[in-house]
Amino acid sequence: MTVTTRAELPEDAPATRRLHMAAFPGPDEADLVDALRRDPAWLPGLSVVAVEESGLVVGHALLTRLQIGEGWGLALAPVAVAPEWQRKGVGAQLVRAALAAAEAAGERLVVVVGDQHYYARFGFTPAFEHGITADFPPEYIGALALARDDVPRGHCRYPEPFGAV
Repeated sequence: MTVTTRAELPEDAPATRRLHMAAFPGPDEADLVDALRRDPAWLPGLSVVAVEESGLVVGHALLTRLQIGEGWGLALAPVAVAPEWQRKGVGAQLVRAALAAAEAAGERLVVVVGDQHYYARFGFTPAFEHGITADFPPEYIGALALARDDVPRGHCRYPEPFGAV
């Protein structure tokens, strides 16, 4: 079966919530997405879904506004794939689609907290190499510059829904 990606539509919100509930052991990620939808950090067009041929949402990747020092970038989180679609390349397809949407929107930098071995395949490198820090262990923070110049540097301040300062 084929999976395509597209920007999330408002009517996808209930399916996206169900997806996060299925992909993670508790409601935290689903609640985070719902809270981010109501936050100024939300950027229409940078919430991407993977949809199978019947129209069922089987994956979701979200990019939201992130303050970095005195500048701005994006946070990639969360990324979720329905359990029955995991390990089939859907997550990678989603991340690539989200990064392409960010680049097309003129965004300059994306930060991700997670398994850096996984995210390296998309071009993420350790955030400290970009002059970026966050309130997480440095080995879990990656950054990807989407522009050659004027890339923000400094400490990340995640939006309120993340529960981080």
